[in-house]
Amino acid sequence: MTIDSRQVAAGMLEAVPFARTLGFEFVEVAPEAEGGVRAVVRMPDSPATHNHVGGPHAGAIFSLGETASGAVVLAAFGQLLDRAVPLAVRAEIAYRKLAMGPVLATARLGRPALDVIEEFESGRRPEFGVEVEIATDDGTPTSAMTVIWTLRPN
Repeated sequence: MTIDSRQVAAGMLEAVPFARTLGFEFVEVAPEAEGGVRAVVRMPDSPATHNHVGGPHAGAIFSLGETASGAVVLAAFGQLLDRAVPLAVRAEIAYRKLAMGPVLATARLGRPALDVIEEFESGRRPEFGVEVEIATDDGTPTSAMTVIWTLRPN
């Protein structure tokens, strides 16, 4: 699988204006072993996104994780966009440690892309998870998130 990370980043920033509003930076979008996909998205430190204790607001962290998961979906299934609309179905996040400063969300496709495509091609509406780890710039994990996506046929 070949992924043009600049194209994925540009597509996400065009399709999701809120990602631009929060200043998200797409660090990496790359294939992984066995048909996997990884995306890393960074949220710079900004007083505009701070909460009452000086770190990134929980809503901004959630948006960062969901955006990283969306980049994975676009990279893995972009070839189906003429026939399917990717939609987040549900999400769960665990805020485990206060994040301070810039944060990075690393998202990974939870099952092989080919399995999801095969399910879609057979006429079913697949659901699949994207696992997201959110950490500070120095790599300290602060949150974990799972976003369940589907591909809705047009």
